[in-house]
Amino acid sequence: MLRTMLTATNSLNQVQQQIDTISNNIANVGTAGYKSKEARFSEMLYQEYRNTRLDEAERLTPEGIRYGVGARISQIQTNNKQGSLQNTGRDLDFAFTQERQYFNILMPNENNEINMVYSRQGDFYVTPVADGQVMLVNGDGYAVADSDGNPIIFNDQVESFTLMPGGTLNVNFIDGTEENFLLGVTEIHLPQIMEQLSGPYIDVPANFDELGFEENDILTNLVGFGRENIGLENQKLEMSNVELTKEMANLLQAQRSYQFNARAITIADQMLGLINGIR
Repeated sequence: MLRTMLTATNSLNQVQQQIDTISNNIANVGTAGYKSKEARFSEMLYQEYRNTRLDEAERLTPEGIRYGVGARISQIQTNNKQGSLQNTGRDLDFAFTQERQYFNILMPNENNEINMVYSRQGDFYVTPVADGQVMLVNGDGYAVADSDGNPIIFNDQVESFTLMPGGTLNVNFIDGTEENFLLGVTEIHLPQIMEQLSGPYIDVPANFDELGFEENDILTNLVGFGRENIGLENQKLEMSNVELTKEMANLLQAQRSYQFNARAITIADQMLGLINGIR
């Protein structure tokens, strides 16, 4: 009975992580550039019992049984499939047409240090900084980086924005002048090993050297002639690739699995109570 309770408890913890993953997908169904996650399970360690004897007749069933100790999440996999593009009509909305290209975003960490992270969320805005200047930020207020990793700052007397080939943002001012900025774009070669941050943001794992990779193997900052391969469309947003009906079906299945394992613990506890009550 104790083994049954331990097996069910192990599975409960893992199913709860699956439910959390599905809930996060549903919560971000309206987040531009978000990529859905899927929890993959594998069997935990099991014990094999050999129950054959020399004086027994030949068996028709397998020689022994395997008693598992539950399941565990082996991997939370990201679905990098391109999301649908939605026309918005805004000059500062951008959508990638290449699956592995990401904007360079400057995000502060818990120590208030600025880190370079990556996102396909392309709804940009301007926010005042100082001395009549504004900075280009994304929908969460994080600075959008240029190809050199610096925030994009310009005069606040803006008339319009235009996206030029190669990911160049053309800023037209009221006085007739203009200024060009190269939007920072990175191509992720190995998205499956990237560290998942909150919402649509990903980052290079801190232990990528232990995984046997160099940073150049994981990603490339597109500069120079490499910018010719940038696929960007203006006045559009890439929507989340979360399929709501699929996520709801997975949620119901995970909840049913959670209920079964919880029921197994309850039954095992009742059986132990009956055994202990025998006099």
